[in-house]
Amino acid sequence: MFEKKPYHRIPKAVAAAAVALLLLLTPQRGLSAPNTASGGTPADTAWDQASSLWAGAQTDEEAGLSLYARSAVLMDADSGRILVEKDGQRVLPMASTTKIMTCIVALEQGGGEKNFSVSSYAAGMPQVKLGVSPGETYYGKDLLYSMMLESHNDSAVVLAEGVAGTVENFAAMMNQKAEEIGCQDTHFVTPNGLDAQGHYTTAADLARILRYCILKSPKREEFLQITQTRSYTFSDVTGKRVFSCQNHNTFLDMMEGALTGKTGFTGNAGYCYTGALKQGDRTLIVALLACGWPNNRTYKWSDTKALMEYGLKQYERRDVWEDVVLDPVLVLEGIPDSGDLTQKKTVDTRLDISAEEKSLPLLLRPEEKVEIRTEIQRTVHAPVKEQTQVGWVEYYLAGECFRRVPVVTAQGAEKLTFSWCLKRVAAVFLGG
Repeated sequence: MFEKKPYHRIPKAVAAAAVALLLLLTPQRGLSAPNTASGGTPADTAWDQASSLWAGAQTDEEAGLSLYARSAVLMDADSGRILVEKDGQRVLPMASTTKIMTCIVALEQGGGEKNFSVSSYAAGMPQVKLGVSPGETYYGKDLLYSMMLESHNDSAVVLAEGVAGTVENFAAMMNQKAEEIGCQDTHFVTPNGLDAQGHYTTAADLARILRYCILKSPKREEFLQITQTRSYTFSDVTGKRVFSCQNHNTFLDMMEGALTGKTGFTGNAGYCYTGALKQGDRTLIVALLACGWPNNRTYKWSDTKALMEYGLKQYERRDVWEDVVLDPVLVLEGIPDSGDLTQKKTVDTRLDISAEEKSLPLLLRPEEKVEIRTEIQRTVHAPVKEQTQVGWVEYYLAGECFRRVPVVTAQGAEKLTFSWCLKRVAAVFLGG
């Protein structure tokens, strides 16, 4: 007969540690974490993404509008979103609306604080012009008023040559700024908008440029001061010649809250216009290209008013931000907080955004709804650092993602290692 020996139960902690040792000594397969997070590259958390700028945009027909312009947009200035468009991405010449870019580039380059001499080329510009003569010197600030209030072509060239040396160099500055702003289909050749091959924009880009001028540029206050001035008198540096300018932006007196604007006309471009209005918490921008030819010069005012009134009537600002409940993420090969390897290690997740940024105001029609989608990885491999990105919370309007907020880990997690398991086993056997 064999002697029956007493059975000794192995402590659970020892067993778990032993299993962990075996797992660490055994090659692991099939433990790669499924990545369900969308994207994988950093995304802009603003509206300044080309694809989302058109989310939910209505055509002029859908809005019940009958516009004269061949190309037109109504934009929410704060977000950059296009609200209404009529062939808004059609490439067309823009005439003297060009000068809003000339003005902002000259201001940002310090052109308003300098004096500039007139070249023969600048003096030879066609009407509309100030009538400067070669060799005369003018204050840059005065030329900015001349260009923006009266649309003087020669003043634009004096500024361009004074700031950049040549018109070509200044046009390169304009194109660089257009790219920085996010213009998709714009190219500048002249600083005054006279017809030239390769000089073009779209209504959407023109609105985007004006948005930059009034909201984003470090010189936005100076830009608004110039373009809101009704009349301005100045002289050349010697004081021998005196000039008086009047603002020809009729829109300033058409609607309450009118902020700024610039007209334009050439034989190829027709009448063009871009202007902005602010009422309460809504700032709207209109851009019109090819809005009639001679005998139709009032069409641009009709279209501008129709679009602005539609925007004010149909759109209200709503904050669509929502605090989303986020699930924790399972950490593969992670050490549980308790040290008990029979338990799983998870880390909490949070939005990588400050409390002050938790706001998303949009101009929306009553029927427009925002959809929120959460895309988060189910698992990650240890070790995990705090603030490791594991997904996104995405905001959609009309099927277009217009904002993505990163989801990150709220804590870190250490990796289960051979040395940790040995220490754990030793601690159990020694009663530690």
